[in-house]
Amino acid sequence: MFDYEIQQLRRADLIREADAERRVPRTKRSRRAARSLARDEGERRVRRPDSRHFTPAA
Repeated sequence: MFDYEIQQLRRADLIREADAERRVPRTKRSRRAARSLARDEGERRVRRPDSRHFTPAA
């Protein structure tokens, strides 16, 4: 009976690992799609202003 319980725990662990591995590519695809959608809508990343354009305060 003990071996059966260990096998059940191992099986559940393998299923969790497989689900986690399946989620990674899905997440990457969704992020990529969100970026391309934002690109199509004209939204761009804001660049940091160049500090040379501003003089230090007195």
